Amino acid sequence: MGSMRRRLSVLTVFLTFAGASAGAEDWAQWRGPEGTGVSPEEGLPTHWGPDEGVAWKVPLEGVGASSPTVSGERVFVTAQIGSGEVAEGGTESPEAVAARRTEGAGGVEFVVRAVHRDDGRSLWTRRFPAEGDLPPVQRKHNMATPTPVTDGERVYAWFGNGQIFALDVATGEVAWQHHFGREIAPYDIKWGHGSSPTLYDDVLFLLCDHPPGGYLLALDKKTGKERWRLDRGEGQRSYTTPLVVRGEDGDVLIVNANERIEALDPATGRLIWHAGEPIRVPVATPVHHDGVLYSTRGYRGGPYLAIRLGGQGDVAETHVRWRVGAGAPYVGSLVHHRGLVFMATEQGIATAVDSATGERVWRQRLGGAFTSSPVAGDGKVYFTNEGGETVVVEAGPEGKVLARNTLEERAVASPAISGGQIFMRTDEHLVRIGD
Repeated sequence: MGSMRRRLSVLTVFLTFAGASAGAEDWAQWRGPEGTGVSPEEGLPTHWGPDEGVAWKVPLEGVGASSPTVSGERVFVTAQIGSGEVAEGGTESPEAVAARRTEGAGGVEFVVRAVHRDDGRSLWTRRFPAEGDLPPVQRKHNMATPTPVTDGERVYAWFGNGQIFALDVATGEVAWQHHFGREIAPYDIKWGHGSSPTLYDDVLFLLCDHPPGGYLLALDKKTGKERWRLDRGEGQRSYTTPLVVRGEDGDVLIVNANERIEALDPATGRLIWHAGEPIRVPVATPVHHDGVLYSTRGYRGGPYLAIRLGGQGDVAETHVRWRVGAGAPYVGSLVHHRGLVFMATEQGIATAVDSATGERVWRQRLGGAFTSSPVAGDGKVYFTNEGGETVVVEAGPEGKVLARNTLEERAVASPAISGGQIFMRTDEHLVRIGD
């Protein structure tokens, strides 16, 4: 009996570590395993092109700006079929219109699709009619901008009019659904909704910082029932995705908002600490590394800063490690890798700063316009511009360009990394790069 117990104990330990290893390869949410945009894997691809290094490329139904997510053998992607209304303002350049409109035979539909990571074969596709009034969106995206999130049992797909679907990952069958544009308030934010859902244990967080009345919603992921709702007041306008940072002193839910960067209690929504000055339009999602939060404050070359996690109330004087007053991207999030913080702007300029001090290490023009957020791993940083060119830069003090790879298709979605492979979504295709 004692020998059997020892064998079972060893098997339990082995399975625990094997499961942890498999989970680490998943890119199951916006910005990857910990919401940082960084993969812990090695041997990631450096070179590819239309006829080189591409394992498979599958056509997509409809278009969108959401990123792919990967869980086990499945890759998930969302899209919109049919044209919606385009808001005035923003870029009018045809070259920058990444999410082109497609005409559907029966009005606008939302698509959730699962393909097999090995060969790209379709596992299932679900199409849902877009219900109610459809808010106008900026030309670079549409209502399929939020990136789906999965826990390996269900995939949660949220769309820019407030419809959300919880689908079985194996079959695509609907477990539950809501239309919060009808149930709570119409989705009304200039240029269209952009925030993605965030999973935390058994809770799904949805941030709706819309001017008529903002709120943060916590749902039971199994039933879709409301756990709590935080009223955030009128005048909010944010496109960011909430970030959960786990810590020994307690987990915090980070929101990059108009008035400030906020750390909330994930269990209740209670404000714990805040820092940062008011800005007009926050878009980027903060990232964290080793107890420090890095974030832009958005809007056309605004500031970016580093905040040490912890504290209570206003921590601007006690926990802000450094702040740079200008030069941040408008849309793209930051990424931290090997002691440096990297970013790329809509004007095609990439910058690396020392994560300890905020001092610039290098800056160079990579070309193109960067709407997607950079991802990193294996000592490399991947910058994908709207023309579909990915510039691979060494994550070091020289800013050495290792490769320039193009798929010859427009892209605004950020890449996903899983199992030593890179998954990219263009206007036309879902693509797997790497063996």
